[in-house]
Amino acid sequence: MKRFLLLASLIALITQSVSATSKPNIIFVMADDMGWGQTGYRNHPVLKTPNLDAMAANGLRFERFYAGGPVCSPTRASVLTGRTHDRTGVLSHGYALRHQEKTLPQALHDTGYTTGHFGKWHLNGHKGPGAPILSEDTRNPGTFGFDEWVSVSNFYDVNPLMSRQGKIEEFKGDSSDIVVAEASKFLEKNCRDGKPLFAIIWYGTPHSPFKALEEDKAAFASLNDSSANHYGELAAMDRSIGALRKKLRDLKIEKDTMLVFCSDNGGLPGIIPETVGGLRGNKGAVYEGGIRVPGIIEWPGTIKPRITQFPACVVDFFPTVADVVGLAKSTMLKPIDGISLKPLFNKELASRPQPLGFHYQGKAALIDNNIKIIATSIQKETYELYDLEKDTKEAKDLSSTQPELFAKMKEKLTAWNASVDASFAGKDYPEGKVSPPDPEPVFWFETPAYQPYLATWKERWEYRSYIDRQEKAGKNKKKKKGADE
Repeated sequence: MKRFLLLASLIALITQSVSATSKPNIIFVMADDMGWGQTGYRNHPVLKTPNLDAMAANGLRFERFYAGGPVCSPTRASVLTGRTHDRTGVLSHGYALRHQEKTLPQALHDTGYTTGHFGKWHLNGHKGPGAPILSEDTRNPGTFGFDEWVSVSNFYDVNPLMSRQGKIEEFKGDSSDIVVAEASKFLEKNCRDGKPLFAIIWYGTPHSPFKALEEDKAAFASLNDSSANHYGELAAMDRSIGALRKKLRDLKIEKDTMLVFCSDNGGLPGIIPETVGGLRGNKGAVYEGGIRVPGIIEWPGTIKPRITQFPACVVDFFPTVADVVGLAKSTMLKPIDGISLKPLFNKELASRPQPLGFHYQGKAALIDNNIKIIATSIQKETYELYDLEKDTKEAKDLSSTQPELFAKMKEKLTAWNASVDASFAGKDYPEGKVSPPDPEPVFWFETPAYQPYLATWKERWEYRSYIDRQEKAGKNKKKKKGADE
């Protein structure tokens, strides 16, 4: 009998260990407008990021990591779906994610994960500064698979208004500290029930308007005010990453947790010192400065710490998690633009098996390992070709000097672009069309649902100028109508 009980205990322990390994906790952390060059480990001249540096030293640090697109909402859509953002209907910032898409939190929820979203959402079709997402919003985080959420529609700064599953709350302090504190409560509350956890933390930092706490921008007093606040926000964000990593250790779940960090697009122009580490372009461009961002995956005991030159992207997150957890292929809507990065966790890979594509406002780019083709205008068919291994700054266009390579890359880009256009038209969905039709992006303060809040919120610094413009536009419209009558 004792032997039987001992054997049963061993089996239970082995089963528990296998379960923990196959279903780790997963946390995605993403900055808002942080450039590729804005880390201590890349030797930034003024910004210190000791916590990101420690994460990078203990994890897989990507030298060539890419956002899903050169602005924010598109990358968020790609994170959740594993697909290029135009396929999902999210053409630019403020566009809504389609309900017909299949998302990673939905897939994980259905396999027993408890899921939470914390911070910026920006997938509900609303433009303007971040506002609390209302419970009646049909595209709130809960409708896409999140059990718990403390979220805002867009960028947010100090002392933000946020929404806890539809209930508006006012917070005090730096936004990065706040959102990590809320995510930490989620981890602490749910990690003891034995269910694996999936959390997304999407910062509002360092998106404009720049507003850091005085103590955080003090180290940057020699810079102009915008730059000092910008870098002060990043210093606070780094502090919050340290708090998050400490929480994982305190809960003794750091070895059972895959922690991922990146930014949603390239850095901003006009900030001193510059944000993109010498790359060409900034946010909004499909040159490297607009899409290459910091990228780190930390998983102690599972990932071998090192620096990799392998080109990876946020579209790889869903396939990677699916591979790690063992999700069915049916959980992802085809075509998927990402690949699983799991084979990269412990060894280098020679090359990426499929290219990375980018599509934004009439421009496109395709990266096939070291070779990159850019369509500066899809309609006008104007192209550029670069070898990123030899020419990181994209200074030497090879399209005329290497005609065979150019023709090959152009053919690949044209085929990929046609595939994206078909997806945007709804061909990937069972209905064969987009249903319901995509809503037009709209400023949240122009919608009926937010009208009851405007009289109070117009006094808040982050909303005042927007609401004033909206009210002036409304008065001018009435005057014009009266004059016409």
